[in-house]
Amino acid sequence: MSGLLTGLDWLSEVAPTAAHKLAVSFMAVGLVVVVLLSYRRLHEWVADRVRPLYADIVAVAVLVGACLLSAAVVTGIWGRTDEIQQFYAGLDLNRDAVPRAVFSFILVVVTVIVRRFVRRIITEVMDSTAAVTEHQRQVTQRLSQVIIWSVSVVVILGIWIEDLGSLLVGAGFLGIVLGMAARQTLGTMLAGFVLMFARPFEIGDWIEVDDNEGIVTDISIVNTRVRSFDGEYIMIPNDVIASSMVTNRSKRGRLRLEVEVGVDYGTDVDRAAELAETAIDEVDEALSAPSPQVVGKSFGDSAVLLGVRFWIDKPSARRYWKARTAAIDAVKRAFEDEGIKIPFPQRELSDRAETGGFRIADEDRSPPSDDRNAGGTEHRMTTPEEN
Repeated sequence: MSGLLTGLDWLSEVAPTAAHKLAVSFMAVGLVVVVLLSYRRLHEWVADRVRPLYADIVAVAVLVGACLLSAAVVTGIWGRTDEIQQFYAGLDLNRDAVPRAVFSFILVVVTVIVRRFVRRIITEVMDSTAAVTEHQRQVTQRLSQVIIWSVSVVVILGIWIEDLGSLLVGAGFLGIVLGMAARQTLGTMLAGFVLMFARPFEIGDWIEVDDNEGIVTDISIVNTRVRSFDGEYIMIPNDVIASSMVTNRSKRGRLRLEVEVGVDYGTDVDRAAELAETAIDEVDEALSAPSPQVVGKSFGDSAVLLGVRFWIDKPSARRYWKARTAAIDAVKRAFEDEGIKIPFPQRELSDRAETGGFRIADEDRSPPSDDRNAGGTEHRMTTPEEN
């Protein structure tokens, strides 16, 4: 290590003045900046000519080499090798420290390369099947990166720490304590993983969870974000979704709507049903297959209640209300053209014959009127005992 640093002393003689040293330092730093800016283009250029794995190795090697070269040039041009040697000697490192540091650095570089390689493999494999969604692919990539970096960190710790088993046991006990303290959060995270792979709904679906309804905009490990039709963003914890009834209106790609309409009791119900089906056929949003259907619902207080059912594709809140409004308008116009009455709630009043209970007293039996009842006739209710 000392010999390597001493070999950089000749750089300080190349640039004797401070201006020359600044110029060389700026050139060295500029080299690193240029490599960082052209890193992706270099990777793509090499990947077009060789395997992607080789492109990762070449790109990382160029980036690391540029950083080391720049650091060596700046150190040598300013003549700071002696200070670095003194600092290194003051650390009192043993013979194994430098090999460990070099191996750790190489392991980090290899981890970066392996992470990129695994991500590319996952992308190619999952893009070849339609059963995996984009969101599931991203989750799988993140989990793979966490696993790769975790293994790499454990190996690096094993290089620097002799009794790694005790450290892992302590970390295990700490994990148990944290798990008991944050069991609700862990339950939410586990529910998030179940939702991601069970796929009861996906991003963009129209769902209803309890009293919350809207479009799914994001699914994370902790919660699910839903945009309501009022423009509000609702954050629903995944454990709540896992324990609640979820209605997915977009899963099948089509949705059945039902519009209720009442017809007068004197109307021919079969004729009214035929007119309603014909009216629904003229609605642009309604599908022809399955065909519209009209069924009898119940006997209402003022009308016979019919259910007009039809299907729409690509269900969304906009299409739902547009189709429903068009169906109501079409059925109403069809009934008006044929003179079919859609009754509103009403009451029918009628009289009935008197029985042995209360009855109206005859006019000749009414008592004489006083001054207050002058000019009029008073009727009063009498009971059979009074008569």
